[in-house]
Amino acid sequence: MTNSWSADEKTMANRPSVLIVEDEPNIRELVSLHLGLEGYVCEGVGDGRAALARIEAHRFDLLVLDLMIPGIDGLALCRAVRNGRMNQDVPILMLTARRDEADKVVGLESGADDYLTKPFGVRELVARSRALLRRPRASALQPRDEDGRHAITVHSINIDPARRRVVVGDREVELTDQEFRLLHLLASNTGIVFSREALLARIWRGDTFVTVRSVDTLVKRLRRRIEPDPAHPRHLLTVWGVGYKFADPRSPSE
Repeated sequence: MTNSWSADEKTMANRPSVLIVEDEPNIRELVSLHLGLEGYVCEGVGDGRAALARIEAHRFDLLVLDLMIPGIDGLALCRAVRNGRMNQDVPILMLTARRDEADKVVGLESGADDYLTKPFGVRELVARSRALLRRPRASALQPRDEDGRHAITVHSINIDPARRRVVVGDREVELTDQEFRLLHLLASNTGIVFSREALLARIWRGDTFVTVRSVDTLVKRLRRRIEPDPAHPRHLLTVWGVGYKFADPRSPSE
């Protein structure tokens, strides 16, 4: 059977595809216009539920996601994307009118890769979109286990979810289920700060008999397993007043 694609269709297939989730038509059209001028194929939706249906059916190269949208809000949609299969590792640029640092932290904890506050400049929007599209997607670099989770190697620590196996350097370490889930979550999101409350929700999954101090205790136990000097951690870092993060190997300051 011959391939009947036209030259224009082939060109479209090779251009990055962007889903713009924004309920304000003027902003949605503005973003679509300027990213389209960059050569991206843009699709816009104004409702969270409609966006989720598209995300579950079509692979995108970038999501531009407003925080305040009807149907499903931006934070819930971001989490749904990260827990899905079709676009689990898609770069997400979150848009919001909120400027507080706490709002930015919540957005990043939910799985966003970058954050742009309204009103924003078109040149900054384009530059941030380009930067996200230049990043190699995790699915292209690393194998996944049968549940779609990545096998990770970071800071000479290899984490294999399929085998529940962790190797630090050349030494295999035994971890409890909670220790393993904490390590995998943080190492999968290097440089992203997670509050204690967010870690409680993700690791203990709604258990009412734990407190934020349980997070601190778990972090101390995990450091004893993976850090060369647990008293002076190099990998699992405390962000004072906020929570914890795994050091980004690409950052020279960490």
